[in-house]
Amino acid sequence: MTLTITTEDWHTAGEPFRIVTSVDTVGATVAERRANAMTGEPDRLRRFLCLEPRGHDDMYGGFVTPPDDEGADFGVLFWHKDGFSTACGHGTMALGAWAVATGRVPAPDDGEAVVSIDVPSGRVQARVQREAGRTTAVVFRSVPSRVLQRGIRLDTSRGTVDVDLAYGGAVYASVPTTALGLQVRRADAPELIRLGREIKWALNDHPAARLDDARLSGVYGTILHDDLGRADDGPWQRNVTIFADGEVDRSPCGSGTAARVALLADSGELAAGEWLTHDSIVDTRFRARVAETVADGVIPEVTGNAHPVGTCTFTEAPGDPLPLGFSLR
Repeated sequence: MTLTITTEDWHTAGEPFRIVTSVDTVGATVAERRANAMTGEPDRLRRFLCLEPRGHDDMYGGFVTPPDDEGADFGVLFWHKDGFSTACGHGTMALGAWAVATGRVPAPDDGEAVVSIDVPSGRVQARVQREAGRTTAVVFRSVPSRVLQRGIRLDTSRGTVDVDLAYGGAVYASVPTTALGLQVRRADAPELIRLGREIKWALNDHPAARLDDARLSGVYGTILHDDLGRADDGPWQRNVTIFADGEVDRSPCGSGTAARVALLADSGELAAGEWLTHDSIVDTRFRARVAETVADGVIPEVTGNAHPVGTCTFTEAPGDPLPLGFSLR
């Protein structure tokens, strides 16, 4: 029989997010559903929807699931070309805008709707801001984020650098591009991808990247960042996040921005009441701040917006030689 799956595709600041509501998952919590999905039919469907010829090496998406309890509107399993991630800020923003646009969560024409979503790393919020019946911004309220270790000396193919590890729903390595002789620009993208992968795998098993919950352990991505000085209300940076095994985030990266907020707040570069202006490699922008200080770090809020791209119906016909797709990276 022919397999048919319909998706609703969105993008957040240029980064794709493919929303799927028809895939069954198993588990009492979203974290359990993620663990079960890794070796079951959802993983096959992830590959089917993510990889070429139906997707590409930088595709991203999520399977909408039931929430852990009545405190959230729904849950989600985030996925990319290499598997299922623990957190995704740009996906949370897309899901918030989608939930309001489809009527899944009621929203005023003017004001704000709060969409609560259970993700593998905890419960997050998307505050969808509305004016005259139109979504004008989505605020992603992250899980508690913290510095794991600073100044890890690492020998790379472009010399020795100091790397900071921080947690923003996933573990990220942060490196200034000046230390590598590069800039966050499209012309440097191939080398940024190569170095992002190199740094991630070099530190993936570092003790600071091993968290109490093994499901959250390991370096998820490398954030390569440029310092652009200061805007009127705080630091201004450009970054590209290379996550999974060589995927390039077109947006400024939601959970990566949360990790950067934790680092900048810890160093005093992002003071109380200030905002981080965070630009991407394609010149889109998030704005972020510390919403709250907690015992184990800070709770960042990241503001951006998401937009619909289209509705797609994908099929797997009998005899298709590439039912699980392929990757060239």
